[in-house]
Amino acid sequence: MKTQQTAQRLILGSSSIYRHELLKRLQIPFEVFSPEIDETPLIDEIPEATALRLAAAKTRAVAVTYPDALIIGADQVAVLEGIQLGKPLNRINASRQLQFIRGKEVVFHTALSLFNARNGNMQTRLIPSHVKFRQLSDQQIDNYLDKEQPYHCAGSAKAEGLGIALIERMASDDPSALIGLPLIALVEMLANEGARIV
Repeated sequence: MKTQQTAQRLILGSSSIYRHELLKRLQIPFEVFSPEIDETPLIDEIPEATALRLAAAKTRAVAVTYPDALIIGADQVAVLEGIQLGKPLNRINASRQLQFIRGKEVVFHTALSLFNARNGNMQTRLIPSHVKFRQLSDQQIDNYLDKEQPYHCAGSAKAEGLGIALIERMASDDPSALIGLPLIALVEMLANEGARIV
């Protein structure tokens, strides 16, 4: 990939296979490096701020290893009735989370950062996705969790997989944001760094 200066490596700072698959859609060369950061929200930090802070922190963590690259970082925080929905991590928590959100609208705040480690330029964007979940029975929740284990997904539903069957409707300015990597915003950010996709 060419910038206005010389060729710069593009690094996706994520271990998510879904973000990896989304970025492949742009048909540009990139590498993957998983940043190790503490994703605990700060005291009194609003969800949107948490997502933005973590997305940027991931890029800066990757920059330690790749000090001359363009680095992509993303984070997502789900919110319902003012309550932040974290990753359930196990079936019991996922079941409780799905029981809590059934029939309700959850806002998924997806933050995107592009950090040019070469010149220190950081771009960030927050894209909300409003998702209304179906009125699911306990049996439907159990059936879903039998087939898919969404234990590392905020909201306990993989919209890129069978979790789409749990959704009644969704609205977002960027359909890829809900899956975790807002490609519309990313294309614009890359262009700002001189990297054109088409």
